[in-house]
Amino acid sequence: MTSSTTSSNSSTLPEQPSLTPLEVWGGIECTIVRIQDKFRNQSEETGHSRRPDDLDAIAKLGIRTLRYPVLWETISPEHPDECDWSWHDERMERMRRLGIAPIAGLVHHGSGPHYTSLIDPKFPEMLAVHAERVARRYPWVKLFTPVNEPLTTARFSGLYGHWFPHGRSQETMLKALYYECLGVLLSMRAIRRVIPDAKLVQTEDMGKTFSLPRLQHQADYENERRWLSFDLLCGRIVPGHAWYQGFLDAGIGKEKLAVFIDEPCVPDIIGINHYVTSERFLDNRARDYPSVFHTSEVPYVDVHATRVPHAHGLLGPEARLREVWERYRLPMAITEAHLGGTRDDQLRWLNQMWQAAQNLRAEGADIRALTVWSLFGCVDWNTLLTQEHGFYESGVFDVRGGTIRPTALAKAVEGLAGEGRFDHPVLDGHGWWHRPDRFFTPPTKPIVMPALVESPRKLVITGGRGTLGRALARVCEQRGMAHDLLTRDEMDIADQASVEAALSRHRPWAVVNAAGYVRVADAARESDRCFRENSAGAEMLARACAHLGIPYVTFSSDLVFDGSLGRAYVESDAVSPLCVYGSSKAEAEKRVLEAFPDALVVRTSAFFGPWDRYNFVYAVLRDLSAGRTVHASDALHVSPTYVPDLANATIDLLIDRAGGIWHLANQGMVSWYEFAERVARQAGIDASSLVKIDDSGRGITALTSERGLILPSFTSAIERYMHENTMAWNDGPEDREAA
Repeated sequence: MTSSTTSSNSSTLPEQPSLTPLEVWGGIECTIVRIQDKFRNQSEETGHSRRPDDLDAIAKLGIRTLRYPVLWETISPEHPDECDWSWHDERMERMRRLGIAPIAGLVHHGSGPHYTSLIDPKFPEMLAVHAERVARRYPWVKLFTPVNEPLTTARFSGLYGHWFPHGRSQETMLKALYYECLGVLLSMRAIRRVIPDAKLVQTEDMGKTFSLPRLQHQADYENERRWLSFDLLCGRIVPGHAWYQGFLDAGIGKEKLAVFIDEPCVPDIIGINHYVTSERFLDNRARDYPSVFHTSEVPYVDVHATRVPHAHGLLGPEARLREVWERYRLPMAITEAHLGGTRDDQLRWLNQMWQAAQNLRAEGADIRALTVWSLFGCVDWNTLLTQEHGFYESGVFDVRGGTIRPTALAKAVEGLAGEGRFDHPVLDGHGWWHRPDRFFTPPTKPIVMPALVESPRKLVITGGRGTLGRALARVCEQRGMAHDLLTRDEMDIADQASVEAALSRHRPWAVVNAAGYVRVADAARESDRCFRENSAGAEMLARACAHLGIPYVTFSSDLVFDGSLGRAYVESDAVSPLCVYGSSKAEAEKRVLEAFPDALVVRTSAFFGPWDRYNFVYAVLRDLSAGRTVHASDALHVSPTYVPDLANATIDLLIDRAGGIWHLANQGMVSWYEFAERVARQAGIDASSLVKIDDSGRGITALTSERGLILPSFTSAIERYMHENTMAWNDGPEDREAA
């Protein structure tokens, strides 16, 4: 829409509560979805169902309105007349005491308990019975979402076959949608018999489809379809509507559609759930896209529009929210704002959603709130819950430890709820959906996003010539984070004057110390140098960062342990180094945390990566592929750690301002011999020249965590190494010498 159109329309808009600030709501990923005969419950998988204290943590953020499950499947799972309210009674009363107003969700991507389904004609009336029971049980609740995202659920359950009843036709989709929306209408009637002023907060994903000209007809079809939930509830599907005949063809007669025409169930608040993946692009040139997007079902690819240059400039939450406002002119809220990925991008997405809502409010749109979704994260949504991999996306809190851990998003939510704003240095960079490397195929003309600030705030990384330092810099580059990678010539970390001068010159918002002495075998002979670089240097930087009040992270090693415990070590286990190198790291930990108690100390183990040749995996594959003998211990057990995983997790924790000792290693424990055998097998290399050494050295220095297992499995790491590694393992002698 042009600016002139915006201006002319805004002068005639109905008065809206523009003087009230944009509210911050919260939401818990609570999907209960049925796949074949199995139900998945996200409240259980994220652990929220076992943690009533979660509600206190939410209240501390300043959130006073919360999308919360009062789901049919959990209250009457076996029989429609058998209800168990115990779990909900405790939590609803707790919310009431905390001053949190729930938006009660009754069905969330599900199809009801096992005795019904989305295409059961009795579904609407049965849901209405549940709705009235909820209203009578909790008459103080004013906000309801009887069915979350009816069209999205109908598509995934009735058209694509992902969820029960696994339909694959437009007819099944439209029947499911009709019964869902009729369930909303009947539920709100039943609720309002008990709570006359109850309000309907109706949610839906409102993405948009773009395409090349040859597929414009399909894009038009999908773009008309996206309005069906709201059009049906608002009584707009009348003769002449683009989808009126489609409903009739699906067996939904005129008299059934007349129910909504005669008595619409107009939402009191239209809730828009918008994701980076909500906008799609259709392209008949399948060869230009990764094979994962090729299907036999349709002769074109359907990909995220953010990945396609043709859609540049047409995307984003602001454009989609404006379309909804212009179509319905009803009060609105963003009811899901979530991004899975790195912490910096999560903060950037939240900031973009907030700014989109504020910009539209300035134009006159009645947007009431932004809902920070997935407060406790979600599990396996990267496969739409159809596969059980335990793939976890953290939210405002990370639940992978013994207790929930606030992430940087928690501070952002507190700022938005309290002052209407938040800031973080990572906001100086663009999210991945705006960066030029996001495209599957390069654009014909380079697309350059303007800088967000003239001088982005930077972090400093030491160890500029080392494996870890270069890897951290590479990851920062990939994540759009401004940084300075310093060598010893630019900052000697064990020299106070050098440290102070460098930090004064670079003025970082945080420091990552990847410098240090790394030659374990030579440490006893060069102990003074080892302790200077590993202990004194780490402490020197810690003191400087403490004085400046900026985050600081340094790295330690599994060699602070002697391996005699008989199990993998956790953070609270006492250190017991056997070698000089391990002693230097143990001393560094002690001195750093004394100098700066809020510093982050990352212990890691046996790291390997795709960006250099100085690691065990590369050496094993190189030598085995050349037929050379490789000796490896079967007595010493470690936790191999994939450098990209280590670097990304470290930066996430740094952004979160996590402190203390953390163990970061890929999950799993293997001997060095097993390690070599696994990588050879994964690479398809003959391992007959691999020789097992049964020595009597240390037993287990593997690492696990009591604070949170935030790195993927060792198996996943090896698979990704093989996929991402571009180096040849059989380089000629000259190349190996040069390396």
